[in-house]
Amino acid sequence: MLARMSQYGLYLPGATRFPSLTPTSHYADTMSTTVTTTIAASTESSAKLSLGQSSEEPYRYSHLLPHFSTQTYPPLAPFQHADPGHRALKLEHPRAFLDNASSVMELTPNLGTEVSGVNLKDLDGSGRDQLALAVAQRGLLVFRDQQDFIDAGPEFYRQWGSHFGRLHIHPTSGHPEKVPEVHLVYRDAKSTFNFEIDDSITTTVWHSGVSYELQPPGLTTFFLLSQPTTGGDTLFTSQISTLKRLSPPFVAFLRTLKAIHSGVEQANFSKSGKRGGIVRREPVEHVHPLVRRHPVTGEEALYVNKQFTRRIVGLKREESETLLKFLYDHIDKSADLQARVKWSPNTVVLWDNRVTAHSAIVDYKESKERRHGARITPQAERPIPADPNLVLD
Repeated sequence: MLARMSQYGLYLPGATRFPSLTPTSHYADTMSTTVTTTIAASTESSAKLSLGQSSEEPYRYSHLLPHFSTQTYPPLAPFQHADPGHRALKLEHPRAFLDNASSVMELTPNLGTEVSGVNLKDLDGSGRDQLALAVAQRGLLVFRDQQDFIDAGPEFYRQWGSHFGRLHIHPTSGHPEKVPEVHLVYRDAKSTFNFEIDDSITTTVWHSGVSYELQPPGLTTFFLLSQPTTGGDTLFTSQISTLKRLSPPFVAFLRTLKAIHSGVEQANFSKSGKRGGIVRREPVEHVHPLVRRHPVTGEEALYVNKQFTRRIVGLKREESETLLKFLYDHIDKSADLQARVKWSPNTVVLWDNRVTAHSAIVDYKESKERRHGARITPQAERPIPADPNLVLD
């Protein structure tokens, strides 16, 4: 049993805990290569202006504008993940970090809690452990009035994320200069809007962040530095609840299945020039269970998403396509299992990628306003099959 659990990158007694890392120690080989691209040849100012910043308009978070570093990295190495939520389970009061909250309100019965009056920046190690447990249990936490957290800057973001796991460097996205561990999203009046609907009727794409990695993210932190007056909300859904809606015989069948998750299309999309034009790490594909078990809560969750899941292993092509389409439609239509986060200034949102899926809503083209967000993405364990007899390799 210990060998089986260690296979999924979980910390076990006697295993080496994963320490806080310097920016270059996230990989099997700290040697990196620099490649030359058109972006690299640009000056800092011209690169920023190309992302939509007006030379006449001072911007408070200009130091956090997307920088498309051309540094390349070797493949990610497996690591042992110690989920901080386990530590909180041992506490007498595992929700003590909410004691001084002015408001704690459930967004929906099964997904999401909104909190006011708690300063995330002030949480100590125990408070962060409790936070990790709460996110695992509720799937999604929304914290209002977090100016201190947002203004703490990139080095704090790096330190914050490292508490929850090894920080992920996105292979194609922009990041603050010299801080590749912070993933940025950015659109403004000069950006190309709605390229997602060039070949689709909707911008809604349910996904779990970078699920193609061997050890995908667990707790994820996201906040907006600038936002449109209206629009730009984010949808979340509980993959625990979507699974529970299915019949027991069907769930039993899903537990026996595994699927390929791929980052190839995302890399090719970047190479097309629509997203930075760079690929920092060779794209990967990995096999994950269709139904995974959360290492802290023990809950089972559906683990497929339209953005990165490509095929169910062992099924014929038509069978795989039919089953995946059914599951995607189930996720799309289950509005009663979803929560919609409306952003207000200084909001920080945390979710557990292992038991939720999310989608941006790109509906603010006509406002011509900036939407600038930052994501801190610690990796977690390799997905644990709900069926202990399912062999992934």
